[in-house]
Amino acid sequence: MAGLIRDEDIAAVRERVRIDEVVSSYVTLRNAGGGSQKGLCPFHDEKSPSFHVTPSRGFFHCFGCGEGGDVFTFLMKIDGLSFGEAVERMADKYGVQLRRDESGNDDRPKGPQRRRLIEANAAAAEFYSAQLRTPDALAARQFLDQRGFDQQAATTFGVGFAPRDGEALLRHLRGLKFTSDEMVAAGLVAIGRSAYDRFRGRLLWPIRDATGDTLGFGARRLFDDDRIEAKYLNTPETPLYKKSHVLYGIDLARREIARSSKAVIVEGYTDVMACHLAGVTTAVATCGTAFGDDHARVLRRFLDDHEQFRSEVVFTFDGDEAGQKAALKTFQGDQRFVAQTYVAVAPEGMDPCELRIKEGDAAVRELIATRRPLYRFVLENVIGRYDLDRADGRIDAVRAAARLVAAIRDQSKVTAFAQEISKMVGADIDTNQVLAMVRREAARGNESGGARDRGFASRERGDAPSASTPQAPSRAAVPDLRDPRFGIERETLKLVLQHPIAIGRTTAEIDAGDFTHPTYRAVWELVAAAGGTVAGQNDPGWIARLRDAATDPAVSSALSALAVEPIPLTRDVDAGYVAHHIHRLQELTALRRIDEVKSRLQRTNPVDQAAEYNRMFGELAALEQHRRMLREKIVSASA
Repeated sequence: MAGLIRDEDIAAVRERVRIDEVVSSYVTLRNAGGGSQKGLCPFHDEKSPSFHVTPSRGFFHCFGCGEGGDVFTFLMKIDGLSFGEAVERMADKYGVQLRRDESGNDDRPKGPQRRRLIEANAAAAEFYSAQLRTPDALAARQFLDQRGFDQQAATTFGVGFAPRDGEALLRHLRGLKFTSDEMVAAGLVAIGRSAYDRFRGRLLWPIRDATGDTLGFGARRLFDDDRIEAKYLNTPETPLYKKSHVLYGIDLARREIARSSKAVIVEGYTDVMACHLAGVTTAVATCGTAFGDDHARVLRRFLDDHEQFRSEVVFTFDGDEAGQKAALKTFQGDQRFVAQTYVAVAPEGMDPCELRIKEGDAAVRELIATRRPLYRFVLENVIGRYDLDRADGRIDAVRAAARLVAAIRDQSKVTAFAQEISKMVGADIDTNQVLAMVRREAARGNESGGARDRGFASRERGDAPSASTPQAPSRAAVPDLRDPRFGIERETLKLVLQHPIAIGRTTAEIDAGDFTHPTYRAVWELVAAAGGTVAGQNDPGWIARLRDAATDPAVSSALSALAVEPIPLTRDVDAGYVAHHIHRLQELTALRRIDEVKSRLQRTNPVDQAAEYNRMFGELAALEQHRRMLREKIVSASA
């Protein structure tokens, strides 16, 4: 199951781990009451927080997408780990010594382990940092000095230098017992006629994830004789480093981003350094690629970006044509965020690093403070291309702006944008004319299949398909788990999973027939097969094992949901509270059976089938007496 890690060691890790500590490295969590915490789900886009974590039970569940499980499930899902790798990572973090059972098959993935790749990158970062202080790194230190960064700044951001000797890091890592396969898999060493350092004679920035683990490097060209002409060279795609999923500086910025619900997106490593040193400590940057959907997902997890609490994202762009194109592209993907989006453009096209050198820290802070709404910046640039003194120029300007607005997904913003366009163009153009043109452009785009494709590829973002889009056949309809008809079943199972000690042996009085929803019945059958609630009374891994035993994804999802969903308490979970739910569940079963017997009685001839009729009549009388007894117990428990 876990690469031959012993079950008792897995249990020891599970008992030691704080799931909220682990998840909060990836998601900003806030108190949700009832001992639970919540935030935006890292596994799907959402506008309201539906991702819940319950530390006391070591489980998470998203009520939006249905993902759920324990801390190992979370790490496997978010970082692509195997079960064994997730256990090993938590064992390292929480100081649990793992032993391995050498019998059976080892199911660990072949090739270098993720942990070894992280260790190799950490060793490389330490090596590069030390090399920055050597005589050979004079050009690197001069580069930093010219941009206003001293040794302390270099240390804070882990900046280093890769020696021009093509095997310096290779020899160093070999001395630390790293294999060639591990170095190559980590992206530190490449293979030509022989193995050689991927980065040579360059200034390096370690690119870390939110937890502080180094995943790769960004390297800046320093010497004219560097055979690679690209100014910046990044780690290639590796099991650790995915450029569309990493943000430089997120390890340093994430806490302030979470605290303030504000983030600043800049274009380069030195811009991040300049912003942080100037006091703008929410700055991050992409690594050699444009800001995209996956970057937005990473950022939103820390922004707490939802409808109830609006956050802010500020993009910095140059004021030149390239900057305007970047702003336009960003506007087209603006609805990745619930946040208000802004743009900050420095005078004379300077980036934050250049601005800090020329005008100081205060100028960088002022740049961000005086940001402008992104939509206004983009619309002004589009409209500014036309001669508004001419009637035909005004019409062309409105048409161009309308085409842009027609491509956005959030239709609630269209009227506001139309009003802005009307004000910008002025003269004889009113809001209704703009709205009419937006509708025409939208219709034209839909006819040609272009509006959405020209905008931001809605299908790739998971937009709901249109009515005309062929739908894949769905499996047989199953009632909604939250249908009020199944409320007592849901609340009883929550007690079973969350309070097995309080519920004790009272569950001996119920069976699978008391659950009418097929998913709830399957959950109960798993509990019964695992030994009932008694088996879970002193076992922190009980729910995880139940979930592992489930073969239906719907049952797995229900288990994690029931394990974390708060119980709507008006009193403590005591014997009376438990009895109320158990007896109410039984009462509903009795009522169903009474209805069934009554129905059969109505279809039975009391003369021709007298014996069967009398038997059913006696059964009905017994059921009615049983129901009255349960009702008395319910009243007593409620009191």
